Amino acid sequence: MDRDLDGRTYDLLWLVDRHEPVGSIRLVELMRRHGYSITGRTIRLTLADLDEAGLTEKVPGKGRRLTAAGRAELDRGNVSNRLDRVRSRIATLRSRVTYDPIEDAGTLIVSSALVDAADLKPALETVRALHASPFGPISAAVEPAGPDADDPDGADDEGADRYRILAPSSLTLDGTFLSHGIETDLRTAGVAAYTRDSSRTADVSEADVSEADVSEAEMSEANDHRGGTIDRYVDVISGEDASVDVLSLLVEAGRSDVAPILEGADRGVLVVDYREFPLTRFEEARDLALATRNALGGVIDVRRPREGGPFPLGPPGWEFGAATYGGTGELVIATLSERGLSTEWETLYGTVDRNRLVPTDRIDPDGSFDVDR
Repeated sequence: MDRDLDGRTYDLLWLVDRHEPVGSIRLVELMRRHGYSITGRTIRLTLADLDEAGLTEKVPGKGRRLTAAGRAELDRGNVSNRLDRVRSRIATLRSRVTYDPIEDAGTLIVSSALVDAADLKPALETVRALHASPFGPISAAVEPAGPDADDPDGADDEGADRYRILAPSSLTLDGTFLSHGIETDLRTAGVAAYTRDSSRTADVSEADVSEADVSEAEMSEANDHRGGTIDRYVDVISGEDASVDVLSLLVEAGRSDVAPILEGADRGVLVVDYREFPLTRFEEARDLALATRNALGGVIDVRRPREGGPFPLGPPGWEFGAATYGGTGELVIATLSERGLSTEWETLYGTVDRNRLVPTDRIDPDGSFDVDR
């Protein structure tokens, strides 16, 4: 096999590495979710070529995993091409969003965290604690992550006793902006210092902030405390390499510190992303951002360029507004990871209809739930 691997094969290697051991049927699903139109036969032929090249190997009854040579090949791979794939994935998902935060209906983007059945109860208790925190409300879905029973490789990469928890991704905000004709430039992802706000803007109710007749002063006050306060950026991954997928890398690196907030601490560290949008649409964008946070949870900060930060890369140009968002999907992933309840997740899992997600206080923490709700 030619070792000058194309972008699709590099992406296949990356997915094998992330989900190993993994079978061909599951890889078809994962590749399609990442924007490829591909058949099971093509996957099996490609895996056979990778086996022959010594980059992958079979695990009896499980599927494929990378060899040491495969991991080295992945490490030296076509980084720019993989980033292009992530950008393409982001663009595809954003274009599918129809979510209207005022109606709280439509298609939105979700993140996914996998948990073992034995950890499902504490995982759901953790999500319920997030729901009850300043980050709430949080809606989620829980579904079995069953085996690939018909996989010719005999793969059981996720197993019958694992579950997937879905929650809204921060990227939903960008899709909502786009569906209203507001272009966004997703500039960076990073970690930010956070302070709990105990007052939760007592003078401005969450219902009020979505109404058109709220005054500028009330809206400005509400904006400062939607889910708490983002004080400053601790670190960022900036430039053209930045993407929402970077949030997953930051969680893997242990950069978040969300769990203490659920235990009563006033401060923590969140993974967040930052986008800029035309200042001429500031009021509409701000209202949509606040309504999205009020309906889907998380923490939001929306600023004009003349206002003080937090700005991760310095103030935006005078023609742009700025929004930092910590979405509930990423908060769920970070907290479950911190508590050792999930080691496998996807920040860009896919799109679902809003009605598939229910308030987490309606999901029984003993694991009994209706997966069709």
